[in-house]
Amino acid sequence: MQAAQIAELTSRGVIHVTGEEAHGFLHNLVTCDMDDVEKDGAAYGALLTPQGKILFDFFIVKIDGGYLVDMRRDAVADLVKRLSFYKLRAKVEVKDASEDLAVLAAWGTDEPPEMPATVVRDPRLAALGFRAIGARIGIGADLASPGVEIADEAAYHAHRISLGVPEGGLDFPFGDAFPHDADMDDLDGVAFDKGCYVGQEVVSRMKHRGTARKRVVIVHGDGDLPEPGTAIDAAGKPAGTLGSSAGAAGLALVRLDRIKEALDAGDGISAAGVALRPAIPAWASFGWPEAQAD
Repeated sequence: MQAAQIAELTSRGVIHVTGEEAHGFLHNLVTCDMDDVEKDGAAYGALLTPQGKILFDFFIVKIDGGYLVDMRRDAVADLVKRLSFYKLRAKVEVKDASEDLAVLAAWGTDEPPEMPATVVRDPRLAALGFRAIGARIGIGADLASPGVEIADEAAYHAHRISLGVPEGGLDFPFGDAFPHDADMDDLDGVAFDKGCYVGQEVVSRMKHRGTARKRVVIVHGDGDLPEPGTAIDAAGKPAGTLGSSAGAAGLALVRLDRIKEALDAGDGISAAGVALRPAIPAWASFGWPEAQAD
């Protein structure tokens, strides 16, 4: 049996949001329900364009006196700027805390790791394990709980990929993907009953009309997969792009109808000459549609 593992996610940054109006400020902007953050300690969500496309995906974690936003570090400055733009006269302070705080992930255990940090269960999928945010000072081997091995970020991503869970900027492009494309509806990233937020009308319409035709799925290759962004071909038609991978396993944002059409016809599906075997994640509520001619 594989030991539980913990890894610092060096690609992640942290924004600190405080102020007496922080809860309502975030609630009116993001796809997740801030009441869930209060109740469960964390939620997965996104900030969208008015047209319903994902600008940033992140975790919002409750702490005493405010919230921490766990997100891609290379996008922190952009989100701080955008939140500051939305702030207007709201009694809210938004600042980059990435130099002081580190993000960690722990998996392969049912018990949260013991460490001087804020630890929450990953709100997307229980099998992903736990996430933690703590002071960079002291982050290291001494933070591991008994029986927990120190791993690297690549090991975490291999675990995430094996479960079919996408991450923004790796498996779907910011500014050009809807929450349904990124499977956020199945990963508790969208609260459909919370009321208005930026882009809400488009996302709600996609849910009720069932119009999502692109999804992130799992793919397995006959060898190591090509680099992210490589085009996928299904029976001679463009069918999507590869995302992150770990060896022969990876994720891909695909046109479900074109993949299903190729599967039904027994035609090849490939990326840069590497044959692919696509599969729907076990947790997904969606499936392959009936193939239809364009």
